[in-house]
Amino acid sequence: MQKKENSKWKWVIQAFCLTFTLSICMSFITTNGISNLDIIPAILILLLVIFIGIITDLIGVAVTVADEAEFHAKATKKVKGSKTSIKLIRNASIVANICADVIGDVCGVLSGAISAMIAIKLTERYGLPENIQLIISALVASMTVGGKAIGKNIANKNSTKIVYIVGLIMSKVVKEK
Repeated sequence: MQKKENSKWKWVIQAFCLTFTLSICMSFITTNGISNLDIIPAILILLLVIFIGIITDLIGVAVTVADEAEFHAKATKKVKGSKTSIKLIRNASIVANICADVIGDVCGVLSGAISAMIAIKLTERYGLPENIQLIISALVASMTVGGKAIGKNIANKNSTKIVYIVGLIMSKVVKEK
């Protein structure tokens, strides 16, 4: 029991460190990058960050609801990506935490920072009122929450396909045993 408890704390510390590191790196890159971009490219990057948050949330949900048994049949037929898919499902809580919480939350923070920078650019360039940030923030939040709601529905209905695609991609990056 003690070993299991230590394992949980180890993951909490690792998740904290991963989130902290990823957040600093991504914030530095986007903040410095966005400040030098025009409004349209900045908006495109904002949309990309929102999309990444939605997709990773979708993956996190799919892994938690997918049925491992479906992949055992594929693994016996040596279908590429099936063993990796089984590993993803067996580690669903960690995978979901990384995808939905670590990456998803970092994307949420980044999208807020990027939207603030876009609002500043719009205010300076077009003389728009400073409270334009309220509208932009609400729009970004709505796109994120709405996109994640759609993604959760897709993930629930297509979890096997999604986990298989992720497993297949990962098996190309990390060799399956």
